Amino acid sequence: MSQPEDPQAPRRSTDPAHTSADPAQTVAAPTQTAPTASAPVRRRARERLATKRETVRVHAAAMRRRTFTAGMWATRAPLWMWPALLIITAIGGGLRLFRLDFPHRMIFDETYYVKDGYSVFTFGYERAWPEDADDSFNTGDPSVIEPDPEYVVHPPLGKWIIGAGIHLFGADDSFGWRFSVAIIGTLTIFLIGVIAWKLFRSAFFACVAAGLLAVDGEHFVHSRTSLLDIVLMGFVLLAFFFIVLDREHVTKRLAAEAAPPPETADVADGSRPRDRGRTRRRDLANFGPRLGARPWLIAAGISIGLAMGVKWSGLYALAAFGILVVAWDVPSRYRAGAVHPWLGTLVRDSIPSFLKLVPVALLTYLVAWTGWIRSDDAWDRQWAAENPGWWQALPDWLQWLPSLAHYHYTAYSFHVGLDSEHPYMSNPWGWIVQWRPTSFYYESYDNGSMGCVAERCSSAITSVGNPVIWGLAPLAILACLIVWIIRRDVRPAVILAGLAATWLPWFAYQERTIFTFYTIVMVPFVVLALTYCLTLLWGRSPGARPSWPLLARRMGVGLVLAAAVLAFAYFWPIYTGEVIPFEAWNDRMWNVTWR
Repeated sequence: MSQPEDPQAPRRSTDPAHTSADPAQTVAAPTQTAPTASAPVRRRARERLATKRETVRVHAAAMRRRTFTAGMWATRAPLWMWPALLIITAIGGGLRLFRLDFPHRMIFDETYYVKDGYSVFTFGYERAWPEDADDSFNTGDPSVIEPDPEYVVHPPLGKWIIGAGIHLFGADDSFGWRFSVAIIGTLTIFLIGVIAWKLFRSAFFACVAAGLLAVDGEHFVHSRTSLLDIVLMGFVLLAFFFIVLDREHVTKRLAAEAAPPPETADVADGSRPRDRGRTRRRDLANFGPRLGARPWLIAAGISIGLAMGVKWSGLYALAAFGILVVAWDVPSRYRAGAVHPWLGTLVRDSIPSFLKLVPVALLTYLVAWTGWIRSDDAWDRQWAAENPGWWQALPDWLQWLPSLAHYHYTAYSFHVGLDSEHPYMSNPWGWIVQWRPTSFYYESYDNGSMGCVAERCSSAITSVGNPVIWGLAPLAILACLIVWIIRRDVRPAVILAGLAATWLPWFAYQERTIFTFYTIVMVPFVVLALTYCLTLLWGRSPGARPSWPLLARRMGVGLVLAAAVLAFAYFWPIYTGEVIPFEAWNDRMWNVTWR
């Protein structure tokens, strides 16, 4: 097809009357007109280049659109995976519930959260306890609680959950103190298996991920100790699961609504569309479709709000997962054939995703304070009434809001100023190798006491991760980073995003009193990173029978899994407080910093 004639282009006349007879004038004429004509020429050249580039983008996007499918999200799990995951979860749950009532007294920070759990579930807020309250509570007598409110720095939701177990089994039963966290720890075993299936589309490695989490020492110890961190981990992992489900929903929606490529003339020469249908097709081709309500994203916002209602560190997950949702949408729209995926993400998704995630999380967080809001004498509950200010203009039903804000201000000041020395405080740099694990419980016994058959015995509960899992963790994280950069595989990037949300923020507080047991929130993402690397090591067989090198690689996977199970069995005594000879305990302290 010939190029259409440009009416603005200068034309050379062929009429002799228009030809100058003066050679000087003939030479001078171009010199006079060149500055005037060069600007439009350059502009037209740029326009033609931009049109060509846009045409290339359109044709490339049309090709991607024709070949785009839901990909791995369209695969269904084999039926045998679900009973296999249930069996692994049942075994992990049975191990966590076995002798859960030992020790028959509060250990480590249970002295705060068990008593606060009883107080919150009974009165709706935390009340003060006398100094010797542990002795009374250990014997099953919580009546020593005082009527005055207690100042605490963590939100109440985790204590509500702990209090539910206490209410179910009674304050005199140490099994009930830890029952709720044991159930949450057990459920996360099944949950990580489902997440692994969604990410890797391998039923075998879904079971591998569930099994690795079940035999991790830190996860095991936290599941048997009434602390807030395992509850926080459960909600963060649940939010991550909903983010993955949202991506599955988005991918399938993009596949269903991928429109046929628009006519090239609509973009190439700027001609006006002749009907609204063509306008809509062109708009879809440029930016991609709108993604609708996205219920899984709303569920993720609720889960993150619940995590924040346990500990404020859930706020880091809100920031990281929010960025992940938007960043994940760009390659999805690109593969679905959007001509401008970045603009499509900003125009279609950035603000709607923010509204579905952040306000929902904050509203859920406020709901976690319902007991404090409904009370009259909780800590700082009457601060707004006792301190006149602009907030007096608020209606009576909102007078709790400035009081809650002041409470949060004082709690934040406490957190950032916490720098007291502690024998088990650690630096985040060492967390990934469990450099300084936390001892939750230690008792020494002489011969004949508590079944001790040696000259000296020890009973310890140490929150140290499985050495096989955490020994390979730095290599797994590095491998995920390299594979993400080289292969552009989004799966390791998603895992690293979860790890970044639960680990990197703590580097800003290296001077604070922080502990390695905070890494319990990292554990699922460490397990997923290791599982992903094992999938790479496992490989795929092009033929019916795998080759010998491939068999050797798969034997390596089997050795890693067997070593993890054996390591868990070896460290079982220091996970459960079993009375063993001191030499046996000392043999399990592989690093001098573990003591």
